Amino acid sequence: MKKLIVLLVALVFASPLAALMGVAALAMPTPASCQSGSLTVGKMPDTLAAQTRDGRSITLGTRQLANAATIITVGGRTPGVGHDGVIVALMAALAESTLRMLSNTSAYPESAGLPNDGDGSDHDSLGIYQMRPAAGWGSVAELMSVEYQAQAFFGGPLGPNAGSPRGLLDVNGWQQLDPGAAAQAVEVSAYPDRYQNYELVAQAVLDAAITPQSLPSLSFGPALIETSRVVFPLPVGTYTKMDSFGWRVDPYSGKPKFHAGSDLATPLGTPILAVADGVVAFAGQRGSYGGLIVIDHSVNGVSVASYYGHMYPGGMHVATGDGVVAGQHIGDVGSAGKSTGPHLHLEIHPGGSDQPAVNATDWLSEHGAGGIASADVAAADCTLGKAA
Repeated sequence: MKKLIVLLVALVFASPLAALMGVAALAMPTPASCQSGSLTVGKMPDTLAAQTRDGRSITLGTRQLANAATIITVGGRTPGVGHDGVIVALMAALAESTLRMLSNTSAYPESAGLPNDGDGSDHDSLGIYQMRPAAGWGSVAELMSVEYQAQAFFGGPLGPNAGSPRGLLDVNGWQQLDPGAAAQAVEVSAYPDRYQNYELVAQAVLDAAITPQSLPSLSFGPALIETSRVVFPLPVGTYTKMDSFGWRVDPYSGKPKFHAGSDLATPLGTPILAVADGVVAFAGQRGSYGGLIVIDHSVNGVSVASYYGHMYPGGMHVATGDGVVAGQHIGDVGSAGKSTGPHLHLEIHPGGSDQPAVNATDWLSEHGAGGIASADVAAADCTLGKAA
């Protein structure tokens, strides 16, 4: 407590505004003012060049990327969508309209007077997903909105059509489908194979859009701040413990191998939460981990490193040097790297990254880790700030 008071006094003299923000962040580990959502869009580039699966080059302009940002934002605030659902939605929009909001003046002359990126002529379809008013997707005015069409494409409980026509979240088991097949399940196109061709472009768009954001920089100095609490890294009721720490038969080699992590099976896109206050020591791709985030903490005066593995690039919401708070949404569960299915690979290293890992779930239990409900998950951009 004495160290915390000294830190706050130093911040007040260094910068009154930064101090006030720092005090608020330390006092409220999950700030109420933060917006929810699993994918945060940063500044989009003016243009983006990528290649389709069949080798064709495609360049997207400012308007197309702005439309993509809207789709990603809608997906990020829609429970159950996550990284994979956004990829499916971008693939569908790329195939249907090259991410353009298209009017259809031959079928709906009034669509010319609504904001658009050009005129299409595919029977009675319009918009970024080429949806048909006659099929029940919505009115002409509604379908000339990118946000509305994205909501309709995702569907589910928050969708505008109550499952008829069905959106992605209304398709049972869509997470297990090939992304192209998942797009076809919503679009029901006469050309079902074309969506898969745009998966690489969709991933490039998402990677360009997701920029971790943080509050103004605060200097932590060489020492870590003692954590305010310890929490479980997945929302309550979303996971199954797999008791995988220790010696086991490696699923890839078939040979005995020590497994340093505790695996927690959970659906793709489930929010991953920081187990304690700390500073991100690494965030990026690392071998068999796939997407990996490593956070340094101080817990009961002991340095601790926590590892979170198997995220996809677009499902990582913090960067090296970011300060995070316990319970903060730092990423989305994926199945990247050496993974046999969607899960969180969690490692706990008391003493720091250069020390052996212990059973993570046992460590959390021993330190009284609290559970966080899905509705209370902190947003990806609610951080303490960058470390010096």
